[in-house]
Amino acid sequence: MKAIEDRVIAAVALVLLSPVFAIIALLIKRDSTGPVFFRQTRHGFNNEPIQVYKFRSMYADQSDVKAAKLVTKNDPRVTRIGRILRKTSIDELPQLINVLRGELSLVGPRPHAMQAKAGGQTYDAAVEGYFARHRVKPGITGWAQIHGWRGETDTLEKLEQRVQHDLHYIDNWSLWLDIYILIKTPLSLLDTKNAY
Repeated sequence: MKAIEDRVIAAVALVLLSPVFAIIALLIKRDSTGPVFFRQTRHGFNNEPIQVYKFRSMYADQSDVKAAKLVTKNDPRVTRIGRILRKTSIDELPQLINVLRGELSLVGPRPHAMQAKAGGQTYDAAVEGYFARHRVKPGITGWAQIHGWRGETDTLEKLEQRVQHDLHYIDNWSLWLDIYILIKTPLSLLDTKNAY
């Protein structure tokens, strides 16, 4: 049921959003040189690496594919249009392609970059039981995101809160919970305090 839900909604969304994708692509190209899309290797289901798509929000020559340095407020690597895309999470829309390919789910723990760090440690070293969140496919949105834990994970507390929310989602999953999270996601995007 979840796989059907994912693919049907992703396919319809990609068709309906195709004019928006075209406009964003033009804005990215006008703002800076480089590709429209950015691909990054992240942890997928069962810790398998997957290539996650995003709209490029940083200058092409400063893109951090390994996420060695997290994006911070007023980060000079982020383009003008990139700031808007990141703040509104519109840069995540191409992940609908990952959903259609079966690599991501619409709802699930967010996929993190493999080398991302909190408190100077990679996520799996920083939080005990971190990889338990990979028992399900990662998602575009999730329980953590609708509770304000989206954006930067520069501190251990932010990461721990995310992981706790992700595990709560996994333990309590239902189709209705997915629908609830999908309905709540647009409202949660209005809170941009952690989105850079």
